Amino acid sequence: MSKPILGIIGGGQLGSMLAIAANKLEIKTIIFCDDVDAPAQNFSNGFVHGQYNDLTKIKEFVNQVDIITYEFENIPYATLNEINKIKPVLPKPSVNRIIQHRLAEKDFINNLNIRTTQYVSIEKKSEIDSVKDLLPGLLKTVTLGYDGKGQYPITKLSNLETFDIDYSKGYILEKLVKLKKEISIVVTRFGPQQYSIYEPIENVHEDQILINSIIPAKITDKIFNQSKIWSTQIAEELKYIGTLCVEFFIDRNENLYVNEIAPRVHNSGHLTINAYNISQFENHIRAVCKLEQVPLKKLSNARMTNIIGEQIINFRNKEYSENEFFFDYLKKEIKDKRKMGHLTTLIS
Repeated sequence: MSKPILGIIGGGQLGSMLAIAANKLEIKTIIFCDDVDAPAQNFSNGFVHGQYNDLTKIKEFVNQVDIITYEFENIPYATLNEINKIKPVLPKPSVNRIIQHRLAEKDFINNLNIRTTQYVSIEKKSEIDSVKDLLPGLLKTVTLGYDGKGQYPITKLSNLETFDIDYSKGYILEKLVKLKKEISIVVTRFGPQQYSIYEPIENVHEDQILINSIIPAKITDKIFNQSKIWSTQIAEELKYIGTLCVEFFIDRNENLYVNEIAPRVHNSGHLTINAYNISQFENHIRAVCKLEQVPLKKLSNARMTNIIGEQIINFRNKEYSENEFFFDYLKKEIKDKRKMGHLTTLIS
């Protein structure tokens, strides 16, 4: 039986690493991206440039592949749904429809009796005055936004005057917890009750951008086990196929909260490339292409550091030891707060 040709929507660093993993498995990939300079084309077998609502370009892309997956969740649902009528899209578009809307996502999680922070929908500025008990909080757009974009920390009502907020977009106000630490769980679901689950990863953010991820996370056995149970429960309820990430908060009283679900491979899981026998990227390819599920084996503890903006210049000129692994995303333009690469260090 011949191996399928995999289409990947999105051509950033996650698309690049998916293509690299596919190459290892001798699976050909075609990238579809709205960025003509998308770095993933450096690692794929083909590239189609077009907007995500350009039906002509989408058809050109779909005609070249057998299965479609994606590297980020903000692709229009209508686009994924139309593609899915012609060729299978995994994870399925209905997953994206829930998770790309923060209010729907929070409602979905709560309906599973899984704890999240307190939250409320905000459609106009005056509504915040009636939910002052949720302050301090974080005001987020219900759609789009990542790495802190479209997010406004509100400690008191007067803070609203310091931001230029377009309330027509729709927002969610989330009560801030007294945060002790943040962790994430990366899990690949191959089918009903078929999982590869990576151990919890401890994450450190600065200005809402992930800076470091490390395993093992310094957490209690209770948190270790509960985070895994909730993550698999979410994946099962979504009937998910592929790799997803669940992000968690732990408060000072050791309460666990789901923060967000990422329906894709995740930045915090980059260390799995070197710390495990099978990375999150390879497992995603294996799941969506219906290849063999290989038992996971942890090879080493590890720390991953994101390389942001102009930091990449120094990293490109360094020499590395045998336990250090530098990944350059080959992005043509260096931008402030842009992830340009990462360094994984294996630790004893």
